[in-house]
Amino acid sequence: METKNISQIRILFVCLGNICRSPIAEATFKHLVKTQNMLHLFEIDSAGTAGYHVGELADPRTRKVAESVGLELDHLSRQFKMEDFERFDYILAMDKSNAQGLSNLARNREQIAKISLFRAYEKEARSLEVPDPYYGDTAAFIKVQSIVEHASKSFLNFLIKKHGLAYK
Repeated sequence: METKNISQIRILFVCLGNICRSPIAEATFKHLVKTQNMLHLFEIDSAGTAGYHVGELADPRTRKVAESVGLELDHLSRQFKMEDFERFDYILAMDKSNAQGLSNLARNREQIAKISLFRAYEKEARSLEVPDPYYGDTAAFIKVQSIVEHASKSFLNFLIKKHGLAYK
């Protein structure tokens, strides 16, 4: 299969504070597409619906789990901006509350159509939400990394089929 002549596919992962779930989803998806020699096909970022931690590194527990599985995570937290609706093709919310918050910001159907739950692309997901590990222990962060790794593979498979992508 040949790669169609397309511009980069722009993906934004979104959670509440952009220090736990969305940064590790961003790092996991980047790592996955890099290992498939597809990184050049994507622009990948993450943001939070709230501005509680703008400019901060990811939660230390998130960074520790990321490092333990070989992920690069140097992202600084940022809040979702209205311009993100124009910049990104896919806006992937970690839970229903994040998706609702994004939908409330959307000004038209085109913007709403870009929003989906990240786990909606998993055929056998037990839940459509990535649980927030913030108040949990290290095991909660490990579980989130495992969930986003599986969801990333499912989402990449969706993109390969939808956009006719091929491995380089």
